[in-house]
Amino acid sequence: MGGLFDLTGRVAIVTGGNGGIGLGIAHGLVEAGATVVVSGRNAEKSAAAVDELNEKRDGAAIAIECDVTVPEQITRLVSQTVERLGGLQIIVNNAGIGIRKRPEDYTLDEFMQVVNTNLTSVFLACQAAYRPMKQGGGGKIINIGSMASLFGLPYAPAYAASKGGVVQLSRTLATAWAEDNIQVNSILPGWIETDLTAGARRYNPELEARVVYRTPAGRWGRPDDLAGAAVFLAAPASDYVTGTAIPVDGGYSIHMP
Repeated sequence: MGGLFDLTGRVAIVTGGNGGIGLGIAHGLVEAGATVVVSGRNAEKSAAAVDELNEKRDGAAIAIECDVTVPEQITRLVSQTVERLGGLQIIVNNAGIGIRKRPEDYTLDEFMQVVNTNLTSVFLACQAAYRPMKQGGGGKIINIGSMASLFGLPYAPAYAASKGGVVQLSRTLATAWAEDNIQVNSILPGWIETDLTAGARRYNPELEARVVYRTPAGRWGRPDDLAGAAVFLAAPASDYVTGTAIPVDGGYSIHMP
């Protein structure tokens, strides 16, 4: 391996990697040379994503089915990755959901469903990845937060709480595992065109124009806009970067129109 951004020979897991932001990141990792495990619940969707990635390079991706709300499946995802591909150097914890309701209308089951998917699963995946990364001499953990990690969202209390938790969890793991040469960072996507934000646009028809107005870049983001930050955080270029939370939002979070 050579070069600051060269991922040749490295194995990466991307949870929720069969669409949206996860697939955009997977494309970036493959282009940088990594072999990617696409993880998701929908086997057909994952197979299509793998075919798409393998068009870039033969053998660039495989699929391993995983429901991140089931701890045993997370453990199996990591063990099968190591068994089939010989190790694990990178994990991108991207899988997530949102339930759009005001706080007073939430049930406890709904709140816990979001927290378990968006936060608890991230902890368990990081924990599962720790041992093979330590045994391999180090690794890169990239956890996907959100603009909701920074701002309050009146219609998404569980989502905002879970994504804020992702950032703090990442900082804690960064301090705990620095001695093992494992860097842990977060990416905070802004308003990106995905199935998840399509729901937000339906919920609030004015959202499309409001986001464009506030975003200095003048547009919504696309899934492939996340690829560069992910490759940086997965590559040797970021070996002295840990515990950070990097917004990829076209300037949304620093603009007060």
